[in-house]
Formats: sequence, structure tokens, C-alpha cells
Amino acid sequence: MSDNKDLRAAEPATSVEGVKFVYDFTEGNKDLKDLLGGKGANLAEMTNLGLPVPPGFTITTEACKVYLDSGEEPAALRDEVSAHLDALEERMGKKLGQPDNPLLVSVRSGAKFSMPGMMDTVLNIGLSDKSVQGLAEQAGDARFAWDSYRRLIQMFGKTVLGVDGELFEDALESAKAAKKVTVDTELEAADLKKLVTRFKKIVKSEAGRDFPQDPREQMDLAIKAVFESWNGDRAKLYRRQERIPGDLGTAVNVCSMVFGNLGPDSGTGVAFTRDPASGHQGVYGDYLQNAQGEDVVAGIRNTVPLAELEQIDKKSYDQLMQIMETLENHYKDLCDIEFTIERGQLWMLQTRVGKRTAGAAFRIATQLVDQGLIDETEALQRVTGAQLAQLMFPRFDEDAKVEKVGRGIAASPGAAVGKAVFDSYTAVKWSRSGEKVILVRRETNPDDLDGMIAAEGILTSRGGKTSHAAVVARGMGKTCVCGAEELEVDTKRRRMTVPGGHVVEEGDVISIDGSSGKVYLGEVPVVPSPVVEYFEGRMHAGADDADELVEAVHRIMAFADRKRRLRVRANADNAEDALRARRFGAQGIGLCRTEHMFLGDRREQVERLILADTQEEREESLKQLLPLQKKDFVELFEAMDGLPVTVRLLDPPLHEFLPDITELSVRVALAESRQESHENDLRLLQAVHRLHEQNPMLGLRGVRLGLVIPGLFTMQVRAIAEAAAERRNAKGDPRAEIMIPLVGTVQELEIVREEADQVIAEVEAATGVELKLAIGTMIELPRAALTAGQIAEAAEFFSFGTNDLTQTVWGFSRDDVEASFFTAYLEKGIFGVSPFETIDRDGVGSLVKSAAEAGRATRPDLKLGVCGEHGGDPESVHFFHEVGLDYVSCSPFRIPVARLEAGRAATQSTGSDHR
Repeated sequence: MSDNKDLRAAEPATSVEGVKFVYDFTEGNKDLKDLLGGKGANLAEMTNLGLPVPPGFTITTEACKVYLDSGEEPAALRDEVSAHLDALEERMGKKLGQPDNPLLVSVRSGAKFSMPGMMDTVLNIGLSDKSVQGLAEQAGDARFAWDSYRRLIQMFGKTVLGVDGELFEDALESAKAAKKVTVDTELEAADLKKLVTRFKKIVKSEAGRDFPQDPREQMDLAIKAVFESWNGDRAKLYRRQERIPGDLGTAVNVCSMVFGNLGPDSGTGVAFTRDPASGHQGVYGDYLQNAQGEDVVAGIRNTVPLAELEQIDKKSYDQLMQIMETLENHYKDLCDIEFTIERGQLWMLQTRVGKRTAGAAFRIATQLVDQGLIDETEALQRVTGAQLAQLMFPRFDEDAKVEKVGRGIAASPGAAVGKAVFDSYTAVKWSRSGEKVILVRRETNPDDLDGMIAAEGILTSRGGKTSHAAVVARGMGKTCVCGAEELEVDTKRRRMTVPGGHVVEEGDVISIDGSSGKVYLGEVPVVPSPVVEYFEGRMHAGADDADELVEAVHRIMAFADRKRRLRVRANADNAEDALRARRFGAQGIGLCRTEHMFLGDRREQVERLILADTQEEREESLKQLLPLQKKDFVELFEAMDGLPVTVRLLDPPLHEFLPDITELSVRVALAESRQESHENDLRLLQAVHRLHEQNPMLGLRGVRLGLVIPGLFTMQVRAIAEAAAERRNAKGDPRAEIMIPLVGTVQELEIVREEADQVIAEVEAATGVELKLAIGTMIELPRAALTAGQIAEAAEFFSFGTNDLTQTVWGFSRDDVEASFFTAYLEKGIFGVSPFETIDRDGVGSLVKSAAEAGRATRPDLKLGVCGEHGGDPESVHFFHEVGLDYVSCSPFRIPVARLEAGRAATQSTGSDHR
């Protein structure tokens, strides 16, 4: 319907006071995403490349922010829009909504970062009771005109006027039932004309006003609706999930309409320059004849593979293939493309750097290096630690005896097991109760987002790799199988019928494989990921049988290890964990928690220590514990030979080593009622009462224990020193470091250090081995951070204990608050993410930074590390790199993630953002 004229002709007006709120597609470029949003910037870029883009203009994110802040559009915006609309009408030779030859436009959202389906779009603006006749004459197709009009009323009613979309869907289904047809393309012009009348009545009844017949009013209201959709519930939920800032606003793209619903020589589709699920090169995408774009994304009609377009319309297919090659080479990445064919004329409606699965991200990054399109530094920016973590999840055991009941499109990989649920509300409710669920739908829509987040995986019976479910699931790293047509999903009766007649009721367990598209009844057993097998040394990159994905991961990890400055250590308490951490690439142990060595069979020794009434009893208990501790350290130093091992002296309060007070009270009471001997239990109960604290995590623990229980810390230091001496005599290379926990003042550290130095000297004299044991402290209290310059006088290293530091800075107990008010804080936007998951840069991070600077000002060679859970969090690793720490320490499983992110932090480029 659009004339293929010179599309570059208009010179837009300038806004008053020099502030420009509207840009023609000919003016922008791909680097203006902050201002024009991703969609607008890329439409401009394609226009600049000379690709067939329907003409239009973009209203900036700045205009949106003004509207959201004040509740009113910028004063100059209407005039700017009018000027650009005039230019667009002149270019097209049509007037918006004029009766005889109407120009129609779409109004689409377009934020800086892709938010598929989360904000509003309205197509076919400009149609009215009068112009629909003109469109029918212009196109020579009355059915097409009335179909476009009913689409406008449906989208406008739901999006702009807030009418329940189900009312329109029900009316459409009734029309098809009356006609005895199953798809909307089988409705004729007369049927659609009646449907338009029905739709207008729904609008009048539900919105309290008539559907607007003035085309400019339609456009202005649609623009405001797009602005307002930035703060819609689903958009805010998606931003929280994807950690997209809430103050960016959205641009609005006003684009002349091109029509894919003009008959069999028209259609619409989505294409990828590479497979977003696997990363493989080829022809990937979906095409739907005689349809508009929302039909593909919604999944309400099953598409055909893009490759079939070659038989349907070879001219358009060949042109599309050439454009896809142009775009991939230009963007140097996988591109996601939306296009429409209008009676044989190909139009490009959108391109963006496409979302991809974790496996595809690694494969594509290495492929692009091999093709010379990017270098190794850029390759590191194309993958993330979160994606690597996904690749380490288990997969289904293909050899297990299971019942396969269907197969769909492998839209987003992973092995997901859970109870089938058929709506988002139930998915959220059951998930919050601790149930694992699979969300089963005919197709998903943006309103299903909260259920998709809550579910382990998503299964749909309609749609393809470009449907809403597939795109959103890939973006979230959620397992998804789409288009499993042989499965009959009945959401009203909350059941799914599989081939053979078996019925899966809500609550029945199913398993879905997002890598193969297979659907199984019951729970399928899982096996380790090949990526984990690679890290553990059970699969070797470069071998003949090496997985292609493993090879890509190996190469990316090698890039990261060459680039990174931060070293990566492990949190490990025994030789077994230490050996596994070493296989995963750990460069030492950053935290060995000695309290774990006091549990199990040794608890009795600890109880004797706590119950000791005399110095002799206490010394005897410590004497019994010494060889047990020493044996643990010998094994640990052997496992980590040649690498540093930071041993934290006993940290938790002593009551944790005693029986539960309620259980003990019951035992004593029962013994007394039966007149049985209970002297030991009674002494234990008295000790529990004596040691009871209202808030034990802020009480007698850490260095305070070492100061009030004589010999406790010196016993541990002696065990460490003797183990190191024994290992050195065995020609080993132990590199032990002693860490004093919960220090709040330098005087505490000085006292403990003096005692420790004396013990080490005694062991050196007794063994004849020179021991170079570094002594340092954990910085986990605000006072320690604020007096770090003083503490560094007595410490050779700092290890930031960010778990406790977060608790003490914020003033809350993690065990309590995560279950009580964290959900509300996240929903209200007080937290973007839990401060226990990602470091709070402004608060806790500020203390880390200032303590690091103050410590090194006192002792320039002070070694700095972090051993809280933040050590394995991707965003936090970047922060620790920025503030100059020497290493991070994390659980063995997260070591590869930390290594990768340390490499990415060292090569961080502001130009790369692949959300």
C-alpha cells in the first residue's frame, strides 16, 4: 500500500527553546538508543543503509520522561509531531485517515533495551467508518480493509481504553463458530464488518465512550498510551527481572503502515541471521502468509519455517537473505529481524541484536572471532557469567526409561521438571509454596510474565521460535518448548490431552527438554552437564568426541583467564571440596571455615570444652581437638599444594555446637520424671542458658571467643602451623594464611596476633621449619571498615566478609528478612536486587572501597580479597575489579563464573550491551 518513493526527503522542524523531541528515521543512527530507543535507533540505521524501511519518525525517550514526570506532554511536542506528520503525508502522497486514500500508521513502543511484548503497540491507526471504505477501494479488497479495522478497534480498545481483551477474543471466536470456521482468515468481509460493529459496542459499553473516529485523536491517544505503558505492571516486572533501570523511559515510533494481510502474496515474519537457540548458521525464522505482525508473535496461528518462503516468494526471499547478511556484517552479531511483504514488496520493520540462549551466545562469540568480525576482547563482552551458570545446570538422562508424549520446537534449552499448571496465577501461588511448576498454555502473552518467571519452564501448543513465549524465555534463560501441536491444551478445564488419549491434569508432574523439544510424563532423571564435565576434567576440549559447546566454552574461558587481573579462589572446608575447586580453576582457598571441623563426631569434644570448669579441663579438651584439627589442615594443604589457603579461626557463637534448648529441656524433664541420671544433660542445659543471647550473631563470636576462652585460637593456630610444617617436611609447598574473624578494633587483632606469632615461633623451633604464615582479618563490621587504616597496621591481608557486612550495614538479619519483607521491597522498587545477591555499591560497596584505600595507605602491599557470596556474583565481581581487590573467593561451582566475569571486567567496553 505504500509508494516506494524517495524516503529521505523530509527536513523536520526544530522544537521550541532548542529542545528536539521528534526525529525522522533519516536522522538517527544505531548509537542513539538512549534517545531514540532500540527500535527507533535501528530503524534509522537501516534507513541509513538504504534498506526498504517504511518512512516514519520517532518521539524521544526525553518526551516520555517529561510526560511521566509531569502528567503532560512537552508543550512543543504536538507541533513537532504535526510537522513530521505533514512531511510524512507529503512523502507518501496520502493524508492520515482521509476517506478516499487514507494513510495509516502504527504507533509502537521502543525502549533502549528490548522488552518483548511488555509495552504497547497499536496498528492501523487512521481507520474509521469512512476511511475503511477508502482503504477497501484503494486495495481492491474489502475483506482486508474490514480485517484491518477490526484489528485497530481490538488493539486500541485493549491498549488505549483499557477494555478487557478477552471480550474481543470471545466475540471473534463466536464469529468463527457462527461461520463454522477455525481460523480468522476464513471470515469474509461481511463477517468482519459485523465483527467491527460488535467491537464498537464493546468499546462503548466497557470504556464509556465511542471508538474515536478522528485519526489524529487516535494517534495522540495511542502515543500517550505507549508512554504510560512504560510504568505498566508487566513492564515493571520485566525490568526488575532483567535489571533494566526504571528511569529510561520509552521512545514512540510512528511508522507508515505496510500490510501483510493483503492476501496470499503478502505476509509477515521474523528472521534470525543465526539460530538463537543453538547459534548455528542457516535460515532461521517464521513466516505467516496473509497476516500482520502480532499474529506471528502471539502464536495464535502456527507459522511455516522461514525456508519455505523461498517457494512462496523467491524474489522476496532472496532479497531478505541479502539484507540479513548485510545486517549481520554491519552489526557484527546475530540480528533479529521483523519484516512484512506487501503484495511482493519486502519491507523491514525492525532489527536488533537478537536475544539468544546461553549455548548460542558462546558458540556465536567464537564463530564471529573465527570470521574476523570481532576480536577476543569483544567476544568476552558477548557472553555473561549468568549464561555460563545456565550451561552448568544438569540435563535429562537420554538413557532413562521415560514416556515421551509429545514434541515441540526447542525454543530455549534446559531440563525442567514440575507440576503442570495452566495459568500464571496458579504458577505464582504454587511456586511461592515451594512447588516446582511448568506453565502450560496454548500460547503466552505479556500478561503471563509473572507466571513465566515463577515457573521452571514453559510449554505451549502453539507458536514457534519467534513467539512471545520463546523470545521472553530465551531472554530470561528459562526452559521453553513451543508449538507442541499434538498436545491439546484446555486451560478452562485445567488439563492437557496427549496423543493416545492420556490426560494430564493440573498438578501432574511433567518434564520438558528445551534442547530437543521433547515432552515427557513424570519426572525424568538428570545427568551432569557436559560443561561441568569439562571443568571437572572428564571431557577434554579439542578431543575428537568433544562437544562443540564445550570447545566454545573452553576458548572463551581461555580468553578470560588471559585477560583478567582478579584471581579467583574457593570457599572450601575440606580436601574433597578443595580438589574439586582446583579442577574448576581455583587459585587457592579464600575461606576455610574451621567451625565445620568441630561438628559430627567431634561435637562431644566441643561440648567438653564448653562445660570445662577448670583450666585443666579446658586444656585437656583443646589437647584432644588439636590432632583432629591438624589432620584436617594437612589434607587441605596437600590438596591445595602451592596455592594459598586462608583459614578462618572459629567464628560462630558456641551455642551452635550445643543441643537445641527445647530438645535438651525435654530430655532433662523426662529424665527427672523417671528419676534417671541426667547430670551431663543438666550441665549442658545450664551451659545453653548461660550462653543464650538475644542476637547471637552480634554477640560472643569470632575474635571475641578467642579472647574470652583462653587457648582456643592458639590451639587452632598451632594445628595450622604444625600441619604446614609437616607438609613442608614432606617436600610440599603449603601456603597457609590465618584469618581472624569479626575484628572491630585493631587492639583485638594485636592481642590475638601476638599470641599467634608466639605459637608459630614455637612450632618453628620444634620442627626446624621456617613458616611464613600471613596473618590478617575479615572486614565484616562497619567499624572495621571505617578504621581499616589502623587495622592494617596489624594485618597482612584483608578479606571482606560481605555477607555479615551487608547485615550490619543494613541492620537486618538475612535469615529473617528474606522471608518477611524482601519480596515487598523488590516489588516496590526499593531494591533492584537483593543486597545479599549483588553488592550494594552505594552502601556496603562504599565501605569496601574506602577500607581498601585506607588499608593500602597504611600498608601498600596489603593483600585484599572478598569471601562473601558476592565473590561469585557477576555484577559484584566487576565492582571488586574496579576497587582494586586482588582476588574473589566463592563456592567451587561458581568459580568458572567468577573467572569469566573477572576477564570481562578487565576488558569492559561501554559499547557492548547484549541484554
